Amino acid sequence: MSFDSDNSVSSASQALANDIIQRVANLVSEAEAETKPLELDPYRSQLFELFVMANAAGFVSEEAEIDLTADNLCRELAKGWGLTAATQQAMEEQAKLPQEQVSKMRILWSVLRLWMEWDYAWKRWDEFHPHENE
Repeated sequence: MSFDSDNSVSSASQALANDIIQRVANLVSEAEAETKPLELDPYRSQLFELFVMANAAGFVSEEAEIDLTADNLCRELAKGWGLTAATQQAMEEQAKLPQEQVSKMRILWSVLRLWMEWDYAWKRWDEFHPHENE
């Protein structure tokens, strides 16, 4: 699974973005194998650490050269898991999504929701903690 970007992005940034995506995918696979929800520790805190890494690198912004906002991160995961193609095929055939893909879709929603919530809270931190930066 790799994030494709244009040539203006440094190879170090590209490698970091790909590493974050792969680590999220691995974490999701581990949670699935253990049949544990991402919303509970240790998975939640590990996913949050990856969010912090992406945010610190400047990737959690639609204006960033490498966009790892919730939407784009989940788009990359879906593509890597074959979920995008399976969903398109199911729609074209007017058929149900295979159970394995339904499971991936559910966990993708968890990643999306958590990543969006953290991004929202992170951006509003100063608004609710004005004296901590003085």
